Amino acid sequence: MKQWLIRRWPAPHWPSVRGRARTDAGPLLLTAAVIAAVALLAGAAPALLRAAADNAVQDTVRRAGQDSNVLVHAEWERDDGPTGGRVRAPRLADDVDTFRSRASHALGPDLDATLLPPVAVVDGPILHITDGNAPRTFQFTYLADDLGGPAVTWVAGSAPGATRPDEYVETPYGGPPWPVQVGLSEADAAALHLGPGDRIPLSDGRGRDKDVRVSGIYRPGDSADPAWRLAPSLLSPLPGVDGVGTTRYGGLLSRESLPDARLAVDQDQLRRTVHFTPEPDALTWDTTAALASQVVKLKAASGSSGERNESLKWESQLDTALRDARSRISAVLTQAAVLLAGVLTATVLVLLLAADLLVRRRAPALIAARQRGAALPDVGAELLIESAVVSLSAAALGLALAGAAAPGVSWTWAVPVLLAGAVAGPAFGTLAAARASRDRRQPANPAARRWIRVTGQLRRAAVETAVLIAAVAAFGALHQRGLLPVASDGETGELAGDLILPISALALGTLVGALVLLRLLPLGARFALRQALRSRRPLAVFGAARAATTAGRTLPLLILVSSTALASFALVLGATVTRGMADGAWSTVGADARLDVSADAATATPALAERIAAAPGVGQVVVARVTDSARVFSESTPLAPRLVIVDAGAFQRLLATTPLPDAPALARLTAPGPGDVPALVRSSDGELRTGTRLQLLRDDGPAIHLAAVGTAPSVGGAGDVVIVDAAALADAGLPAVPNTVWVTGPGAARAVSNSDVAADVVLRADVLRAQRMAPLTKGLLRLAWTAAAVLLALGLLGLALAAAAGASERWQTLTRLRTLGLRPRDARWVAAGELLPPAVVAAVCGPLLGALLARLLLGPLALRLLTGQATDPGPVLPWWLLGLLSVALLAAAATVVPVESALRRRDRLSEVLRAGE
Repeated sequence: MKQWLIRRWPAPHWPSVRGRARTDAGPLLLTAAVIAAVALLAGAAPALLRAAADNAVQDTVRRAGQDSNVLVHAEWERDDGPTGGRVRAPRLADDVDTFRSRASHALGPDLDATLLPPVAVVDGPILHITDGNAPRTFQFTYLADDLGGPAVTWVAGSAPGATRPDEYVETPYGGPPWPVQVGLSEADAAALHLGPGDRIPLSDGRGRDKDVRVSGIYRPGDSADPAWRLAPSLLSPLPGVDGVGTTRYGGLLSRESLPDARLAVDQDQLRRTVHFTPEPDALTWDTTAALASQVVKLKAASGSSGERNESLKWESQLDTALRDARSRISAVLTQAAVLLAGVLTATVLVLLLAADLLVRRRAPALIAARQRGAALPDVGAELLIESAVVSLSAAALGLALAGAAAPGVSWTWAVPVLLAGAVAGPAFGTLAAARASRDRRQPANPAARRWIRVTGQLRRAAVETAVLIAAVAAFGALHQRGLLPVASDGETGELAGDLILPISALALGTLVGALVLLRLLPLGARFALRQALRSRRPLAVFGAARAATTAGRTLPLLILVSSTALASFALVLGATVTRGMADGAWSTVGADARLDVSADAATATPALAERIAAAPGVGQVVVARVTDSARVFSESTPLAPRLVIVDAGAFQRLLATTPLPDAPALARLTAPGPGDVPALVRSSDGELRTGTRLQLLRDDGPAIHLAAVGTAPSVGGAGDVVIVDAAALADAGLPAVPNTVWVTGPGAARAVSNSDVAADVVLRADVLRAQRMAPLTKGLLRLAWTAAAVLLALGLLGLALAAAAGASERWQTLTRLRTLGLRPRDARWVAAGELLPPAVVAAVCGPLLGALLARLLLGPLALRLLTGQATDPGPVLPWWLLGLLSVALLAAAATVVPVESALRRRDRLSEVLRAGE
């Protein structure tokens, strides 16, 4: 009968399954503990990082403030009358509501769900209060939302009303000022000393008087209402926004007084805008790509700013904020995937070694079962059932704990560990049973034995070559495409399939390094044995002989080297990010503190710098004119770099006294000479380089020619930078008014905080604190330190398993040597000679391999997106941590020998010397 006709399903022998499980409960529980612990990490880490990604998106939008608002503008329909005047539109507030509804409808359902209800803002021009000596300005504003506007309580007078209740009124151009009623807040009314019925003395920029009267004084129902943030001067006087020493006051318009406000100013001076404020809690990582795409589409379909019609004109930086956040999140997720891939690689190796140890313990029972007639499929099925139950139970426990510790579970990363735990034991056990019962005899022909040996060597070389090819391909893919996924509208945030190979570069590189050491260790052990044979020290001979015998074991050395190298890489990654955040804070701020002065107050910057320089604790003060998206041309190609106009000598001294990189090329900017103005350039894409001729456009004269004479230092993390000397540019006909102040010294923060100027204060300490507390940074650093600890634990566990795997043979040999006069202390030295070489190789070469891999891989990991630096940070080697890692491994190896000696102390020589042992 043919073989395929007599095949049957495996028939497990259940008593054998239960008996083996009870006998080897310790190794099985150890395997289950490893699977559960790594499943916990692999299931919780991605979920926690996804939660951190959501928090990062929300944090980015919160930090952007009003810059992340979605704004839509529209011109008014002209109010020209039939007799050459202007017609009052009594339903102007209804037009504003219609405009707000049009804007809401144009958003689309997805974008509308992430934005707060729209607020329409109609504001007039900045008017000057003509009485008094202090410079004061005034602006009236109308606010409207779905509830009609923010709630107020009129504590005196009444709400503004219509000046002329007539349905149709036409006023001539150039006529007397049209009266308009406004309401004042309690703070504004007290500061202006005005009450209901009073007229506010106002004039516009052309000196024309305005007739604005106070109808009443109000108190906001909720000062935290988001609508008030769009016009803060309606709550209280706002100093500095219109220039140094000026104070802006606000007047609240009503639906009834809005038509009068339009007639009180010129046709184009009353602006209407609808503000959509993002709801940060409604934003998630998964929705960022679609939302950014919708905002871009709105701006692309926006009407031209030059069109004088009622078309919608969209404006927003929300897409830029979401795109930047998405780039950072993608980088962190892929960096975390690299670390997790390393942890899983070490875990799989440990599980393979644990399965090998378990099979060594079970070899007599498996051989006996095979000799009693158990079929190989039956034996494999029994082992598979046992390992599947253990692995599935442990993985389920680990994932359950992950679900309790994290908002969700990522089971994908637990699959390799589960498969390794479930398959390794049955595969090794079945193979051991098959080898014990096969009838193949050892050939007597030397050529046949050599052929078998060469075949084994070729198989090993093929496996090593495959690993090497995969590592080369992974490194090539990583350096060519990087780790950032290509964004798409439908991206769900999961790692793309084309990232699997680059993410595996660290693990594959570690395996290649471990395989190289695996090839070199037997050579070194045999060399040590030859040297020991020439000596007169028998202990050295015995130890070297044992080391040479066990040096070829694959799994122990792979585990020790891989775990140590991967842990070292995780430590280097954490140290690099920590140092990079400190350097990134310096790069972002440029000093200990920075003042970004508003355009209206820029003329007072020199006097402000002198006052700051006189403050205690201030080291250096440097002023500059910083202009983003400057109009610069290079051979008819438009560019938009950050233009920095600064005293080159003072800026060079500032860089020399801070951790920022020095820029000796700044000295070339002050070198005398005719011709073009010298400039330093910096470009992220290499378009700006030394020798390039540039043209700086200006409105009131011909373009100024610049010549790139060197590389510019990074300024504020900008990718494209052009730096010119302020004096040289002034000699060329373009004096610059500074708008940025850099301050160094321990008293810099206090000095800039008391500037009393409309300016944004940026402190390096605050930037560094914000970076350290950022969700993504905290998540990645915690994962790096956790991965290093887990990898160290796996390495120590692998050392213990390797020692246990060869303990029986080792101490059998040593016990027999004791019958020849070897003392117990000498036996321990011989055992140490066997166990220490792999541990020493791993302790020395593992950190070096991890440092090498960090130097090769940290660049493509795009850590600059996390640290805030202009370029990727160089690897920072925490030598004391790496040394501590090596010491821990060596200490564990040194501890194994006395522990084994204590456990083997009661072994009887008669049992060891008995025939068959």
